[in-house]
Order: sequence, then C-alpha cells, then structure tokens
Amino acid sequence: MNTPDYKNSKLPFNTRVKDLISRMTLEEKASQLLFNSPAIERLDIPEYNWWNECLHGIARGGKATVYPQAIGLAATFDRELIQEIASAISEEARAKYHDAVRKGRREQYQGLTFWTPNVNIFRDPRWGRGQETYGEDPYLTAEIGTRFVRGLQQTSGPYMKAAACAKHFAVHSGPEGKRHGFDAIASAHDMAETYLPAFKKLVEEDVESVMGAYNRTNGEVCCGSPTLLKKILREEWGFKGHVVSDCWAIRDFHEEHKVTERPEESVALALNNGCDINCGCTYEYILKAHAEGLITEEQIEESLERALMTRMKLGMFNSPEEDPFYTDSVDSINCREFRSLSRKAAAESFVLLKNNGILPVQREQYKKMLITGPTAADLEALMGNYNGLSGNMTTLLEGLFQEFDDGMQIEYRTGSFLAHTKSNDLDWAAFEAEKSDIIIACMGLTQMIEGEEGDALASSTSGDRMDLRLPESQRVFLEKLLHTGKPVVLLVTGGSPVDLRDYADRCAAMLWLWYPGEEGGLALGDVLSGRISPAGKLPITFPLSTDDLPPFEDYSMKGRTYKYMEKTPQYPFGFGLSYSPCLLDSASASRNSIKEGESLEVSVMVKNRGSYDTDEVVQLYISKEVEGEDLPRQELIDFERISLKAGEEKQMNFSLSPEAFRYFDSRGASSYGKGHCTITAGTASPGKRGEELGASYSGVSVTME
Repeated sequence: MNTPDYKNSKLPFNTRVKDLISRMTLEEKASQLLFNSPAIERLDIPEYNWWNECLHGIARGGKATVYPQAIGLAATFDRELIQEIASAISEEARAKYHDAVRKGRREQYQGLTFWTPNVNIFRDPRWGRGQETYGEDPYLTAEIGTRFVRGLQQTSGPYMKAAACAKHFAVHSGPEGKRHGFDAIASAHDMAETYLPAFKKLVEEDVESVMGAYNRTNGEVCCGSPTLLKKILREEWGFKGHVVSDCWAIRDFHEEHKVTERPEESVALALNNGCDINCGCTYEYILKAHAEGLITEEQIEESLERALMTRMKLGMFNSPEEDPFYTDSVDSINCREFRSLSRKAAAESFVLLKNNGILPVQREQYKKMLITGPTAADLEALMGNYNGLSGNMTTLLEGLFQEFDDGMQIEYRTGSFLAHTKSNDLDWAAFEAEKSDIIIACMGLTQMIEGEEGDALASSTSGDRMDLRLPESQRVFLEKLLHTGKPVVLLVTGGSPVDLRDYADRCAAMLWLWYPGEEGGLALGDVLSGRISPAGKLPITFPLSTDDLPPFEDYSMKGRTYKYMEKTPQYPFGFGLSYSPCLLDSASASRNSIKEGESLEVSVMVKNRGSYDTDEVVQLYISKEVEGEDLPRQELIDFERISLKAGEEKQMNFSLSPEAFRYFDSRGASSYGKGHCTITAGTASPGKRGEELGASYSGVSVTME
C-alpha cells in the first residue's frame, strides 16, 4: 500500500498539506478550524486541541517549572536569560506532549501550540492583565518577546519544537469588564509608534501564530478586522502563519459588539478577513455560512492550509522516529536545572526600590526576626496568572527561614488579611513586632486581586485596580509595624504598580518581587543574604496616583508612560537600585552629526563603586528635537545587562542603527527630520526623579543633518 503524500516526510510541507486537504470533505475541512479539532479516523488524523499556554512556564497542564511572571521576566532586562527560559519551556513542552500522546491523551493544555507571548503594551497601571505583558515600552516588549519566540520555536531543519503566538492583536489593555464590547480608539501615530511595533518585530522573527483581541480597534472587531488582519498583518508585514481568535471573541461580534446579527455572519466576517482558528464555538456554523453563500470552500481551504502547515512544522504527521524533537523521557519536566533557572530569573527580576543600608541582612546584628504579612506563606504570591504548578514551590516564608534559621530566632505571624478589612483586637503580630530586632513585612497583591476578568475573585472591578494603594487591611497592619520603631524591610509582590509613598521614607528597605515563581522564596534568600545583589529594573512607570493618569478608556498615549508622562512619577521606568551603586561616565559618540540612513557608535564607561559584585542594566535613551514635530520626551533604544565585580570598570559600546534616529509623524509614517538629539546612557530613564533616587546618567548631543 502506497504511503499518501501527506504522510511522506521527504516531501515539502506545502505539498503534503495540499494533498491532505484534497482528501478531505467539506465537513472535515470545517471541523479542523475549531480549536478542539476532532479526529478524522479514515485519514488517520488524530484529534488536536490548539489551546495551550506557557506565559511563564507551561500552564494548566500538570507539573511544570514555574518561572517568574512575564512582567518580572521583563524586569530582568536580560535577553539571553529570556531565550534560555523559553528554550527550557519548549523542552518540557515536548516531554509533556509526547508523554500525553503515548497515553492516548490529546486534551486541552496538552498540545504544542502555545498562546504566548502577550506583547500588548501596559499603557495604564490599572489594567489587571498588565502582569502578563513585558511592560509599557514597545522596544523592550519587542526585544523580550522576540527572544521568547526564538527560544520557544527553536528549529531542527524545517521542524519546529513548539509554536508561539503573539497576542492580543493589536490594541488591547483594558478595561477588563468592557473588553467584549469596547472600541479602542487609537491614532495612526500611536498605532505606529506604540501599539504595533512589538507585533511587527515578532512577525519578522517568524512567530507562528497571532491571536486577535476581544475588543474593537478604531471601529473594527479585532478578530475580523480587514485593517489589522489583511492590510497590516498579511499585506504590509507578509505574515505567513495562522491567526487564532481569542476565546469566544467571534461570538462577541453578534452578542456584544453588534456588528453582525447572527453566528453565520460572524463566521463570514472572521474567516473572510483571515482568522483561521476559532477558540470558541462560532466556527461550528461554518457549514451553514457556506450554504448561505457567505463564505466559499476556497476560503475555508485557505485558512485550513495555514493551520495544517503549523501542525506539519511540529511533526504531527510524522512517525516518532522522523521527529527530531521526539522524546520518550519525562525527566526534563521540573528538573533541577530548570528550577535553578527559575531561581536565577527570580533573583534577577527583583527591584530594589529603597535601602538605607540594612540590606543585605547582617545576621550577626539581629537576635530576633519577625516575618509577617499576608503574602509570606501564600503560594498565590509566587505564581501570578496563567501559571503552572510543581511540587517544589518555596514561599517567601520558607525561603527566608531556610536562609536565616542559623543562630537567629525567627517568628512568623500572618498579621493581616490579603484584601478585606476585618481585624482582630488581639493582634499577636504587632506584639511580636515590638520584641523583634528586624521585621520582614510581606505585602502586596496576588491574582486574587488583579488579573483577567473572572479570575481575580477578590476584585469588584473585573481584575482591574482603580485604587493603586495596598488593600486597606494591609495598610492598617503596616502602620502598626512602622509605629513600633523597629526597622521594617517591606517586600511587595504584584504585577502592577502600587502607591508606596506613605512608606518610602519610613521603611528601612523596599524590595519589589513581582510574582517570582516556584523558586521565589529561595531567590529571596539569595538576595537578602547578599549572595546576589538585586539589579532588576522597572519595565513600567510607577505613578504617584491614579489622579496623574488619563481616563482608563482613553487609548491616546498623551500623558502616558515615561515617553509622554509630564507628571513626576513615584518611580521612573527603568529604575532599580543595587547593593553597589554604579556610575556612568564619559559617554561619547563616534561623530557629532549624522545624516539620514547612517548608523552611530556610542560608548560609555560603567564603574561599580561599591563593595559588592553586582549586575547593572545600562540603558540607552534618545530625545529628539525636530521643528514642528511633537515627539516623545525620550525613548529606549538599547540596553545591556552586565556583571561587575566590586570596583570593576567596563566600557560599554552600542551600535545604533539608522532606525534609532527616525520618528513617526502624525500620519503614522516613519520620518527623518533635521534637528538635534540627546543620547543618554542611564541606570534608569532620564529625569529629575531618577536623579533624586540615585540613578546615574551620562549623555552626548548629536546633530541630525
């Protein structure tokens, strides 16, 4: 019996895909555009569920290594680390996938198509899902996202280890409670400069899939938008992969957006504009839409061809011996190597906001330590949303106890509830605080408070945060601790900014932990003990309060992020201290003028002035002045995380492409204008507030001719 072409691994993928489609009935073709594609037994095609997640480790699919939440990964500013983590995730993905297939399991969260990364711009700190992003800056988001895709989609010949997905295309960042019917209005300028660049960069990196957003953008539903899906994604950018809808987003066309009247019309709007896979139930109406003449069989085949091409690249129609990534071992799943990688990532992500010298903890100075607060022993504080699980989770309390239970008396009391205001007149935690020499207060947020609509159970605003302060119960308790007069080290978990103004001058130290993953407690021990100096940087501006923000539903970038914000921030984008301050000096450029199309070399000296070995993130910003143009105050154009021994000095060299000197005009067109620019190397984004907090800067001026 001859092997059909679609099973012949020696043939090109497109030949195999076309052969398979030619053997399928219309009903079978339509069935394969559902996210839970059924088996076609007569063709020996197994069922396949397209829905899997790996935002910061494989999620919702059993045991897997849990890395820091995405916003924490961005805080590392470490491209190589992100790629290494994504590569490790793909290794676990293959092990879990092949093990499931051997056991006859092909359920949701067991496939190789991962709906990650989320490269939406965290434009407003109130958005509950901002924790899933890489922050507020398009350049940083693109750089981190690109490395994640590269690590996840590593190849062997024509085959791909796992498939990544850029989501949610394209203008999507809350409010969560209105996402199913909301219209995000964005100017051509903001689209080109802010909302589209990361997606474009990932398409250039050959990301396999793009997911549309729930909302409308400029009047068009994102999962059926001719502008986004056809004109920009396919025609202008040349995207060749498949598009998937967000889950049940196409049903929203007729039920929420009211741009169609029936499911059949919603099918036609989505499919005709290039949405290939439907996560949801609406593509169950494909045959009815076809019978009504709303879609053609050729359009169905076009989407199916793109979808099957992905499965071909993943080796799903090959025998195990033909699959370069096949493994019959599950030993890599949550192995020691990957747990160590998670621990390293957590330590790199921590952002030191304040230190009066109390950190690292000199254990010989203290006889008794109180560890307290609602997040100290809370597993939720480690994970963030879209999380996996493992049997090796180490809470903040456990990590601190393991680190300091050596001649020091350690007491633990919860002290307060996470969110609600119920109190107890008999407060043992405050009593213990009075007797302690040092207080480690673990406060902040969990996915119970912030996150996606429906997940944040303690939120009355669908996971968004209209108040940036700590929950009232925590504020009351923290005041009690501060009133003892004992030194308080405040450790804060969370994926979005918190108003800490009332505590910045009174706490001895403040360390931002994000959601640090399964090794978070151990990484915390590494940092508080001084084995590792914290060097994470904020990938989002911390405003003073919501009063300094434009309306949440306003998608204009005016007044938002470090690029356009005129108000003084609480903590600027890119900020983060270390145990050893680093000085930037002697910035210079290869020449003092530049013409359109030319590149430029910039160098700066970096010196560790302290007594601890430390990492530092050297950030490069540009401020352009072109007559008649309203340009960003500044924008990140490069960065590098480096390691410095105590007292060590290094020269950093950056090569700036011609693109760094261009800007987007009001029409969204890339332009070059004559004028001046200042290139600033900094340990935070430039500004008076950064200087006040101890950031170091060195700059150079260049004329654009």
